[in-house]
Amino acid sequence: MHGTHFWSGWRPRYVVAALVIITALTWVGMVMLWTSPDTVSAPRESSTCVPWKQPTTVAQLNRQTATYRRAPGFLGADVGASVLLQDGRSLWVFGDTLREADFKGERFVRNSMLVFSAHCGRVIIPSDHGAIIPDRADGVGYWPMSLGVLHRGDVDLVGVSAQRVRTTGSSAFDFETLGPAMALFSVRRGEDPHLVALDDIGPDSPTRTRPTWGAAVATKGPWVYVYGTANPEKDLVFGWSLQVARTRLDQILDQSSWRFWDGSTWQKDQSRAAVLIPPVGGVSQILSVFERDGSWYAVSKRDEFLGKDLVIWKAPSPTGPFTPSAPLAEIPSDPKGGVIRYMPLAHPGLLARPGKILVSYSRNVADLDKLAKDPTLYRPRFLEVPLP
Repeated sequence: MHGTHFWSGWRPRYVVAALVIITALTWVGMVMLWTSPDTVSAPRESSTCVPWKQPTTVAQLNRQTATYRRAPGFLGADVGASVLLQDGRSLWVFGDTLREADFKGERFVRNSMLVFSAHCGRVIIPSDHGAIIPDRADGVGYWPMSLGVLHRGDVDLVGVSAQRVRTTGSSAFDFETLGPAMALFSVRRGEDPHLVALDDIGPDSPTRTRPTWGAAVATKGPWVYVYGTANPEKDLVFGWSLQVARTRLDQILDQSSWRFWDGSTWQKDQSRAAVLIPPVGGVSQILSVFERDGSWYAVSKRDEFLGKDLVIWKAPSPTGPFTPSAPLAEIPSDPKGGVIRYMPLAHPGLLARPGKILVSYSRNVADLDKLAKDPTLYRPRFLEVPLP
């Protein structure tokens, strides 16, 4: 699971014991660089098709998620971010992933990928049977955060923002996050995804006070809005603040092109980025931001893991001002009972209805023995809530 600090900053999706689910990021500018066959990585292996029927209601989606039988290379995971491909398939990227005991390869990886058609689901397995976004040579891995897609010709470009994570010891809590990264996959119609680009953003640093850029990403017109979250690392401050940067779609990997909103204008100095939502009563480290019908929405659990309220902050623009709704649902964790519920994420493209939004949240149990017996406990739940 993902995480850095226990209790004061612990995010259960970040703990190996708390093994979950997604938002929107669209990459446009790298199309000309990455659609050439010469840039595509070696083919991936794919597991056999597991029968799957496309759900049409939230109840069906929850039932299928809970009962979906194991597929080679996948028992349970977090961060199930999803996008729709132009050929009708849906692509999902997950975080820390458990695999079956007899899997020929790594049984626990930092990320994984599934592709669903109308009738079956398949795990996309790298040729080395490791993570779909491979670990760095020094062992640092990648936890997905946000996900989006660009359609161009017969190619879909799927962008994934991720966190860099390093193991620091043998305990489940011995790890730290080091900063964000961005990956790009190319998917031709009817074919498997291929990783074509992966770049770390900024130097390695475990501090939570530095914004995690890519915690949510949204696009509008020629612009991509990259949201960052930060925590002041102060006692009893469990939420994360929200800030935003902007760049042209064709310059997403060039940080010198990024401009940061300071409350009145877009400028170059990251340290002057305005706080759109404060950390006290703030968002989770990972959230969703999206635009619909001229309004902007930030979907999150207030006060991270120790909070319980699902809240939607509404704004007239990507820079705010963001006004929180009343709690729309309760998704509390129960540390004493070992029940973990966290990281609600919006799915604007799934089961979309006017005035409503589909939201998933991650769930798990802290008892590893119980999880080993029933990995379906480490799968998301979905609910539909009204937009404010």
